[in-house]
Amino acid sequence: MNNKGLGRGISSLMGRFDDDDIIVSRRTDDVKGKVVDIEVGKIDRNPNQPRKNFEQASLQELADSIKLHGVIQPIIVTKNKDRYTIIAGERRFRATMLAGLKTIPAIVRDYDARQISEVALLENIQREDLNPIETARALQALMDVYDCTQEELAKRIGKSRPVIANYLRLLTLCPEVIQMIEDGKLSAGHARSLVIVQDPAVQLKLAKLAVTKNVTVRDMEKAVKELQSPKKAKKPKTEQSAELKELANMIEKAFSTKVTILGNDRKGRIYIDYYSRDDLDRIYSILNDNKF
Repeated sequence: MNNKGLGRGISSLMGRFDDDDIIVSRRTDDVKGKVVDIEVGKIDRNPNQPRKNFEQASLQELADSIKLHGVIQPIIVTKNKDRYTIIAGERRFRATMLAGLKTIPAIVRDYDARQISEVALLENIQREDLNPIETARALQALMDVYDCTQEELAKRIGKSRPVIANYLRLLTLCPEVIQMIEDGKLSAGHARSLVIVQDPAVQLKLAKLAVTKNVTVRDMEKAVKELQSPKKAKKPKTEQSAELKELANMIEKAFSTKVTILGNDRKGRIYIDYYSRDDLDRIYSILNDNKF
């Protein structure tokens, strides 16, 4: 199994920088590992960026902050001929363009294609910037790249194996339900309760119910459980003969307690209820006196 590189973690791949790095006099030449100002027009987005959804309102808030204070934390890029590709910090890059700035502070790293994928995935996962489906796809991509198990991946990125498994199960849902999760309409909690439902049509029906009726996660789990294990229909009671009903009445009068007969004239059971030790002693005495 090839897992070289994953264990190093995001900090060793991206490098560390402190406040002194950020406030140094910015240079426009390309010095790898240092903070430099790069024209936004020379920067390309990473086509393999795991994060696909960027909330516009949140971006606008960041853009407004950047207009006032500038970009506090540099983005990470790699050189590609005379252009640059974003490795980490696409949200900051988008907000910078929205703010109308011409340049953005960046740290240039010399990464190959594999390292670009590593950092992009790990950065988003560790920052928890992804929606549940984006996280699931990023985790699956890491497992594919490193040919590792859920247990091995969990140890390397600092999450428990059940957490990894719960995310990956979301990818088994039907496309319509997955889209609802990506759109933020359906929570991960609701979605996880649906993964055991095999029928895509039923999945979608329950998902829509959760959204339109504000069904709680617990109620959704209960509905799915009932769907998977429907209650057995009660067998209709066997019609008893008049003689059998009369026998039950006679025994009730004899023992002065409730008597239930289940079955028919051919076979069945007779239940005689008692509610205390005195009831039991009385029934015994009646039986004994009559020499049953």
